[in-house]
Amino acid sequence: MASRYWAVSLPVHNSASQLWNQIQERISKHSFDTPLYRFNIPNLRVGTLDSLLSLSDDLAKSNNFVEGVTHKIRRQIEELQRVSGLDSGGLTVDGVPVDSYLTRFVWDEAKYPTMSPLKEIVEGIHSQVAKIEDDLKVRVSEYNNIRSQLNAINRKQTGSLAVRDLSNLVKPEDIITSENLTTLLAIVSKYSQKDWLSSYETLTNYVVPRSSKKLYEDNEYALYTVTLFSRVADNFRTSAREKGFQIRDFEYSQETHENRKQELDKLVQDQERLKASLLQWCFTSYGEVFSSWMHFCAVRLFAESILRYGLPPSFLACVLAPSVKSEKKVRSILEALCDSTNSAYWKIEDDVGTGMVGLAGDSDAHPYVSFTINLA
Repeated sequence: MASRYWAVSLPVHNSASQLWNQIQERISKHSFDTPLYRFNIPNLRVGTLDSLLSLSDDLAKSNNFVEGVTHKIRRQIEELQRVSGLDSGGLTVDGVPVDSYLTRFVWDEAKYPTMSPLKEIVEGIHSQVAKIEDDLKVRVSEYNNIRSQLNAINRKQTGSLAVRDLSNLVKPEDIITSENLTTLLAIVSKYSQKDWLSSYETLTNYVVPRSSKKLYEDNEYALYTVTLFSRVADNFRTSAREKGFQIRDFEYSQETHENRKQELDKLVQDQERLKASLLQWCFTSYGEVFSSWMHFCAVRLFAESILRYGLPPSFLACVLAPSVKSEKKVRSILEALCDSTNSAYWKIEDDVGTGMVGLAGDSDAHPYVSFTINLA
């Protein structure tokens, strides 16, 4: 599937079918690897020249907005599929691949009546896409909020022993709590463990001999228990700190541990639910926005063609997907088919680099209407 297409229109002097045959013949002869498709635009309501000129001023801005939202949803889909480990399937519009939807475009008369003023159609598309963008922001914010909460919990559970949550490392049997005895948790540098084991019994009086047990070790620290009389706990903390050992405040509670586990499980379930919901919404909304974008491109091509070639509407619209190496050849073919007396003027302007700015803000100037549609 090509990711970049040209939407172009050429003036019809005799017969549209004759011009179409000429395009097909010359493209197949001189640039056979360039896909070429007829782009069927219905007879839209022209209105006045002033209304068309006014509309052309807004076309580029509106196109950038609609295209931007389309790509924003596509990137969100790709991100969700990446974190889910899903295969990146092709995007569709009502089950039709997006490239096929573009190359076989059919105007949706029920959604966009051709008798409606062009400005009304454009404003309707802009309004619909704006609502979808607002909905996207709300849904993504909700999903990211859950992700942030989970990431914060995971950081606490997987970070350094100096700061991480210890509840999932300490079992009830590791802690002794009685009227006279208490168990403290010491964070010891990985390279100071021998020093700890040889000195903890002498850091203060009333330390239970051989009571220290290693519970866990990471890349930097080891987690040890030590049991002593409750009344000397503060003295032990002070002496341990002076020796470079950190005593972590910890009180084991089965209820607290279970509550944290339930909270984590609920967040994981909520994240999966929101991720699945957001992905499904993105697939559906991408189809809606892409369809709106293609209808917008049709309006843009129609309006620019009227302003370029005049009334009554007499032009041939098509889409092409030339490779980079074929672009110059395809441009020359299209230019030759214009049979325009101003062709030399357009070419000279383009060659010297000044390039007339197109009606909708395109930087490339040609003797025919042309703009690029980037699908990715």
